[in-house]
Formats: sequence, C-alpha cells, structure tokens
Amino acid sequence: MLVKKLAIALAASVALSGLLTACNDGDDTPVQLASVSNPDKFFNRTATFAVCAQLESSCEDSTPTAAEIVAASEDGMTLVYTNSLKGEIGFVDIADPANPKPLGRLVMGGEPTSVTVLGAHALVAVNTSKDFVNVSGKLVVVDIAKRSVVSEIALGGQPDSVARSKDGRYMAVVIENERDETLGNGAPPQAPTGYLTIVDTVGAPASWKTRQVELKGLAALYPDDAEPEYVSINDDNIAVVTLQENNHIALVDLASGKVSRHFSAGAVTLNQVDLTDAPRPNVLSLSETQANRLREPDGVSWLSRTQFATANEGDLNGGSRGFSIFNTDGKLAYDAGNLMEHLMARIGHANDKRSDAKGNEPENVTFGRFDGTDYLFVASERSSVVAVYDMSQPNQPVFKQVLPAAAAPEGVLAIPSRNLLIAASELDDRATSSTLRSALNIYQYQQAPAAYPTLQSVNRADGTPIPWSAMSGLVAAPSGSVVYGIDDSFFRGNRIFEIDASVKPASLRREIRITDPNGKIAALATQLPSAKDANAFDATDLAALVNADGSVNLDPEGISLASGGGFWIASEGAGTVGEAARPVLSANLIFKLSASGVIEDIIRLPAAIDAKQQRFGFEGIAESDGKLVLAFQRAWAGDKHPRIGVYDLAAKTWQFMFYPLDAVTSPNKGWVGLSDITALGNKRFLVIERDNQGGPDARIKKLYRIDLSGATDGTVLSKTLVRDVLPDLKASKGLVVEKIEGLAVLANGDVLLVNDNDGVDDNNGETQLLKLGQLTLN
Repeated sequence: MLVKKLAIALAASVALSGLLTACNDGDDTPVQLASVSNPDKFFNRTATFAVCAQLESSCEDSTPTAAEIVAASEDGMTLVYTNSLKGEIGFVDIADPANPKPLGRLVMGGEPTSVTVLGAHALVAVNTSKDFVNVSGKLVVVDIAKRSVVSEIALGGQPDSVARSKDGRYMAVVIENERDETLGNGAPPQAPTGYLTIVDTVGAPASWKTRQVELKGLAALYPDDAEPEYVSINDDNIAVVTLQENNHIALVDLASGKVSRHFSAGAVTLNQVDLTDAPRPNVLSLSETQANRLREPDGVSWLSRTQFATANEGDLNGGSRGFSIFNTDGKLAYDAGNLMEHLMARIGHANDKRSDAKGNEPENVTFGRFDGTDYLFVASERSSVVAVYDMSQPNQPVFKQVLPAAAAPEGVLAIPSRNLLIAASELDDRATSSTLRSALNIYQYQQAPAAYPTLQSVNRADGTPIPWSAMSGLVAAPSGSVVYGIDDSFFRGNRIFEIDASVKPASLRREIRITDPNGKIAALATQLPSAKDANAFDATDLAALVNADGSVNLDPEGISLASGGGFWIASEGAGTVGEAARPVLSANLIFKLSASGVIEDIIRLPAAIDAKQQRFGFEGIAESDGKLVLAFQRAWAGDKHPRIGVYDLAAKTWQFMFYPLDAVTSPNKGWVGLSDITALGNKRFLVIERDNQGGPDARIKKLYRIDLSGATDGTVLSKTLVRDVLPDLKASKGLVVEKIEGLAVLANGDVLLVNDNDGVDDNNGETQLLKLGQLTLN
C-alpha cells in the first residue's frame, strides 16, 4: 500500500512515491507512517571506486579483489577496507569524495575479516586458521598514515566482526570459529564454539590486554556451538552480539566482561512474498506466505543506548528478508516484515533466483545522524542496494530512498561529519562477467532530489507492487510520454509494461501478459520438419513455449507499436545451428499481438536464413511505412555483418541489408553487437550499438542512424553517429551498465534509453532509464 499524507515530501522528490507499508509486529500489519524530515535532502551516489584500481588504474587485471568491510580515518578523509581474497587491506583517499584515489595496499598475513579505526590506527581482525578445527587469528594494529603494521595481538580463534567503543577504551572482537558447511549437512554443532574477545585498549598497542567472554550455552538453538556474527558498541560500552545460526542476541558489559542479557531473535510470518524460483525460467509472484521464519540476524547497529537494529540475512534455518529493531530488554520494537522484498520488486532489484532461499538477504545495517536527522541504512546483499530509513519517529522507520550499489554490498559506513555514506561491495568476477567488479560506493547527503531509482512500479489491486526486472526493448506511444517495455527470457509468462516517462522516477503503471489462447504457437508444428535436426526446433520445444494458463515463455527483445493496433514483438531464438553445446530450442520469431497481449499472428524468417541461426538473433523491431525492420544482434553463419531484416507486410516478403559494426576496443575483448532499433521516419532508423562489457571495461555504447533509402537486398549500410552514450552512463557515478537494450523516441523528440539488468542474475540489478533529451536525429 502506498503511504499517504506525504504531500510535503513528495513535493520535494518523487522518490518517496514508492514508499511501502511498514510492519511493527512481525505479521505484516500496516502502521501509519509519518512524513520524513529534511524532505529536500537526499543521499546520492557521488563516486564508485573500483577496487581493481589498486592493482592498476586501467583495471585491466582480472585478479579477483574484494572490498568487504570498510572503516574511515578519524577525519573521514581516508578509507580502509578489507580484501579477504588477496589477504590485504586497502587505503583510499576520499578528500574529494567525487574523485577517490588509491593509496595502496598492505598484506595482513592471513584473511582480513573486519576493520575499525581508533585514533591514528586501523584495527584489523585477521583469520589465520589452518582449517575449521585448528583455528587462530590476530588483531593487527596498522598506522594509517604510514600504512605499516605497528603491533599484532593473538586472538586464539577465527575472528569475524570488530568494533571499538566511542570512548576508545575497548575493542570487541567476535570470534566466530565458523563451521564447515561441507561437513555433513553443514549444520551446527561443530567444535570449536565461538566467543567474544574484549581488548582493553589502554596505553600503547603492544601493552593491550585481552579478555574472553563465553557465549556458549545461551541460545536454545545449538547451545553448545555459539556462532557469533557481528558486534556493535553503544555509548554505555555495552556490546550487542548477534549469534546468527543460533538465532540469538547477547548484550555484553565490556567493563565487567559479563553477559548482561540475552534473548532469542524470534520469528516472523511473511505474507505476500515470492518463495519459489523453480522451474526455470523465473516468475516473480508476491503471493506466498512463510510462517514463523527465524530472523537469524547478521549485521547489527545501535540506534541509541536502549535500542539496536538487526539485518536479518539468515543462514541455515531462517532469514526474514528484512530488518528489526529491538529494545535492550529483548522486546521487539519493530519488524520490517515484507517491506524490503516489496521494495526490491518495485524497483526491479528482486533476485528471483534467491526466492526459495533468503530473498534479498539484508546483510548489514548502520546508523548515522545527518543534519539533525537520524537514518538507518540497510544493505541488501542479493539485491545490491542500500535502503535508507528516516528514524525520526520512535519505532516507526519511514522509507526515504534506495541507493544502487555495485554487486553484493557487505560493509556499510556512515560518516556524518562529512555528509558521506560508504558501502563496500565484495563481488568481483571479471574473468566471466565484466559487469561484476568489487567497489566502494560513495554517497553524499545533499540538497538534491534522489537520483535513483529511475523506474519504479505502482501497486496491483492486492496491494503488492507490479514486480519487474530484465527490461529489454522500448517503444514510445504516438503522443505524450508513455513508453512500452518488455521483459526477456529470464522470465516465463512474458509481459509488456506501460510506463509513464513524464514523472521522475518513471512509473511502471500497467502490465500486459502475453498469451496464446488461440494456439498460434502450437500451429507452428505444421511448419516443422518431420525429424528434428540442428536447423529446426520440434513440437516438444514448441510446447515449452506455452504455459498451462496460456501465458508464453519467449525471449522478447524488441517491441514496436502496430499501425493497426496492438504490438509487434521480436523474440530472439535460442541456440546455434551446428553447435551441439547450444542446440536450437526456438527460432527467431515475430509475434503480432492485440492491445491486450493476445498472439494474433506469427511471422518466421525464410528457411534458408533460419538455417544460419546463431544464438545472437533478433534484438529490435520497428514498423514503418508498411514494413517491419528487424535488427539482428551479431553476424550469423557465413555473414560478415549482422543483418537488418526488412519484412514487407503486404507482400509478405523479406529483404536483408547488413550493418557494419565498430571494431572491438575493450581491453577485456568480448564482442560488439546491435540492440534496439526505432523508426525516425523517411526510412531512417536509430539503433543501439554496444559491446558486451561493463564497468571499467565498457568502451562502445553508441546510438547510430541508418538510412534504408535506396538500399537493396545485400546492401552494406552506412551509419552516422548520433551520440556516444558512454558519458551519459558514467554520469550516474556507478559502474557502467553493460546491456543498453531499450530505445525509444517520444513524440516531443526526447530519446529514452534503458538497460537490461539480467534479472539480477550475476548482475547488481541497477536499471538506468535515461532521458537523453532531443538529439539531432536527421
């Protein structure tokens, strides 16, 4: 349900239009939310520091890196982050937060797991364990300015989280002694048990002493194997420790070294959530209930002397997909319920492949007061965002905004003295996906509207948001600012989306399900050969394209309005002729749909062209002057260039021209191909040409104009550059998105561009719907 009575805040920024219902009793009961404070100020991304820049400025080294937990020097000018993959910590200069600079790395002699700062020193927890049984660790004291080791303190076990007291008298180090998840079913108990180590930080680091606090025997769940995960310290020097697998929380008085209170984190019933991610392709259906789900908190942060918040990521037995607020007496003050799951569905960040596990997996929380307003920041590991909540009203967090992050944010750090927020994203995999680079996300609290999301959905009749993701082709309505988009083969039950681009963020206000009630797909069986070969697909493959409810499982990559009403959809084929590892499971097909999404007709390529099919097929479609113009992504067998197919609707005949691609220029190689196409009139068309690279490796993201006047079958077309959109993509201050796949020109001449976020599968989920303004198109 959209929150009402937010007129003041909405006047400042439409980012609040997606505000969701909150819950405070664990059963999704809605509560009335108050307006946010400082309605004219928001956090916006000001820079993204790719950790690979520590290796070389060009980021051409594929060595995996990671930024997991991040801390800042006392003046907030230098960041220190842990890089467990390389056994080191890194330093970054953020004196100018818009232009972070690498300051080098320092080897830790083990796996750094956490870091905090005390005075001139970074305090790094380092795991030096031989295995899961023979555990050891150390606390490494580092001079930040000199970037050198000052002292090392033995911890006796495998450390995880580390925190310091505000007065600087104590350090608290969680000794997790994590379990072997490959042993048996991976469940506790597995010796040795975990505990908390207190470091009395009196005098020089070499003289610091440690004390051990036993956590075994506190929880009802796995009492003999304490699994402490995260620690935070309040102004009274009380440490709150989450025991994730035990679903328990302990409060420790650091002065006495005693557990002062402990209690279960409890369970929550989640309604209207998606718990199913199989069979593939995927379907986001916010219609299921998960009863009595253990919270199993991970990150924790104090909000005051008497309250703290937990990120309920979960592990073996739970994970409630949100966050909670507890009082120090153990009473639950607030629970987010399905709030974050609905948020992810609304902004296209729902990771459907995690639906049967722990959903968006809130990993961490932190708290900070900015310009007199208290904010809670919740990092979602699987959806790669940081959700921001206004904490002005007791026990009533008010959603303020959501921030995009590089993949898998883990550590979150507020630096109110500099109006900065930092999120450390750990996922890095250049070798298999150029879009995944570990990074430090830098956000600034500023007098400006929220820049993200660029697209969000309204609610369905049942109060849940229209879930969406993997946005592919776009087409504009003949008047006004409405565009239509589609989702691709990541999802079954494909849909068309009606989007109002006149507001910011753009509003996805209607979904149209594509259906085949008249059996048009099954009727293609009459055109199939009697025996399946590498050049065709069979009746079994056809049957897989239609679901029991009549919805269809296509790969819609292009969409165009049909002059007689309804839509044209270009569905990319699956498989490559002659390649056993990629059998042909579907052909490249054109679907004529009614305005309500019913398949009315199907157009096939000539058999001789089908016989050349590669897996990079139809990407865009446009109707103009009685013809359909199709953009093929890459060259097919025997061709030097990708095809531009032209189908005459009256004569029912095909012609094919060829499009010359730019040469590959990315240092990560890859390929260059076409995405969408849109008609400009007078036989002119605008196309997207892009490489398959993202982040620092992206090089080719361009809009070209082609002219089919006088072009005949076999013509190699010429092209005219309209705009290099790489600077536009970089303007978001994030890692450059890879798949710009949707293109539309509004009636007023404004050009819109959107990327496909791959359904948040090996992708951070960021969707940039960019309005480029009125370009010189003719």
